[in-house]
Amino acid sequence: MVVRDDSMRPGLAPGDRLWVDPRPGRPLVLGDIVVLRDPEAPGRLLVKRIVGLEGDRPGLGAPLPEGSVYLEGDNPDLSRDSRSFGPVRLRTIVGLVWFRYAPASRRGPLTTKFK
Repeated sequence: MVVRDDSMRPGLAPGDRLWVDPRPGRPLVLGDIVVLRDPEAPGRLLVKRIVGLEGDRPGLGAPLPEGSVYLEGDNPDLSRDSRSFGPVRLRTIVGLVWFRYAPASRRGPLTTKFK
């Protein structure tokens, strides 16, 4: 996967190349970075961070439905995410981002962080 926009800056930048695990072997947790099919354009992929899990109340709205997550980009001013398209079903997630392999100067594992 290649990052195409600035929505995940400063952690991920356009041109970063990522390894994505389609079967991470563990449940997704707050702070995980995931790749998903764009809910508004299913042929396009997005990279976002999980900021709410089912039952959570992001922004103190209604609890997230079962099988859903709430996603945001790390750069809120430039990110189209759950704040615009709402919670997403887990089935739209392609996989967990776990490693940046290029550029070489930024190569390494990506850690889960929750803002």
